[in-house]
Amino acid sequence: MKAHDGMYIDGEWRPATGPDVIEVVNPADEQVIGRVPAGTAEDVDHAVRAARAALPAWAATAPAERAARLAALRDVLAARKDEIAETVTAELGSPLKFSQNVHAAVPVAVAGSYAELAATHPFEEKVGNSTVHLEPVGVVAAITPWNYPLHQIVAKVAPALAAGCTVVLKPAEDTPLVAQLFAEAVHEAGVPAGVFNLVTGLGPVAGQALAEHPGVDLVSFTGSTAVGRQIGATAGAALKKVALELGGKSANVILPSADLAKAVNVGVANVMSNSGQTCSAWTRMLVHRDQYEEAVELAAAAAAKYGERIGPVVNAKQQARVRGYIEKGVAEGARLVAGGPESPRDQGYFVAPTVFADVTSEMTIAQEEIFGPVLSILRYEDEEDALRIANGTVYGLAGAVWAGEEAEAVAFARRMDTGQVDINGGRFNPLAPFGGYKQSGVGRELGSHGLTEYLQTKSLQF
Repeated sequence: MKAHDGMYIDGEWRPATGPDVIEVVNPADEQVIGRVPAGTAEDVDHAVRAARAALPAWAATAPAERAARLAALRDVLAARKDEIAETVTAELGSPLKFSQNVHAAVPVAVAGSYAELAATHPFEEKVGNSTVHLEPVGVVAAITPWNYPLHQIVAKVAPALAAGCTVVLKPAEDTPLVAQLFAEAVHEAGVPAGVFNLVTGLGPVAGQALAEHPGVDLVSFTGSTAVGRQIGATAGAALKKVALELGGKSANVILPSADLAKAVNVGVANVMSNSGQTCSAWTRMLVHRDQYEEAVELAAAAAAKYGERIGPVVNAKQQARVRGYIEKGVAEGARLVAGGPESPRDQGYFVAPTVFADVTSEMTIAQEEIFGPVLSILRYEDEEDALRIANGTVYGLAGAVWAGEEAEAVAFARRMDTGQVDINGGRFNPLAPFGGYKQSGVGRELGSHGLTEYLQTKSLQF
């Protein structure tokens, strides 16, 4: 795992313009595993100019050729899956098996889906006496998070390239090594110089410069709602298009007719995977009052099994943040039934898998995104009460409903103010649109809806 000491701009690795570097730390043992350049506004300008220069030719490239480059990228990512998994495990702390099955495998599927969409999507249609063309938005600024570092890169870059856009990527500073590996894969796949560019750096410097740059036409950002507001305001001042995938506080609603044990066990697994660092995690479990104590016992037992299997959170700041929320939950009167604020290990940024009972909607841990392995279990009286609780946050990213009959679960899900709902443990679908209501964001990722974010519409009348 060798870190590049430059930026990937215009098809080559170039020296950074500034002397500063970012140390990449393995969160499991707190050891420095690499250093990458901390990009400056000048580095960002070079990358945007390269993307701008490459735009006309790439936009004019036939969709079939764009599809071929994406198919080649998919194949390179598949061939390097072991290296990807090892890299993500080293810089994020994810258990290797999870890195193999999710962090390395999902981006291959998503890249493949856009290879197919680039070849088949209707970029032109007849509407009466008009011809409607779908054209690339232009230069895309992709600013990605650390929690699913390669998936979030591919979920932005692949549809942008399929649409005919060019891209400047600014990855999270905690996980830049897999972004450099991705740049190598883009190069190996034969994507023309300047179509994809990478600038590593800090958000307030490189990220801000990228969002503000007049040569950028669209800013696609995944991260916290607070930063999303800042980026939206910056882009809005120039009337740039934005795609924002932000925070979540998703409800896992277990209706009385559901298989309680299955719903609880799957719900706990959902919260604990990736050490709870998933924006769509079902961090609020809603259970009917008559089944509540049984569900609490099941959840506590399930959480205990993750004690030795769960990875660390990404850094010391995040560890302190999550532990602070646990302490606040105790202070506000929630009942701790598993885990707690004490670190379970002497080294690394670990947080104990934690479950709270007797949580009410007014509590901080029921309202704010914790982004760690912390589950809150809330009691409801009837279905209307469950709906009120489920919809009672500023977020609306994801959720789940469990019931004995699928139709019952679907009827409830249709009333939830959220962008995606899993029915009785429904499987992840890389072609289904993903995105939120309310303060969980603007726009959609994945599938044809994700491709549409990077297109603009022109109609010709005859």
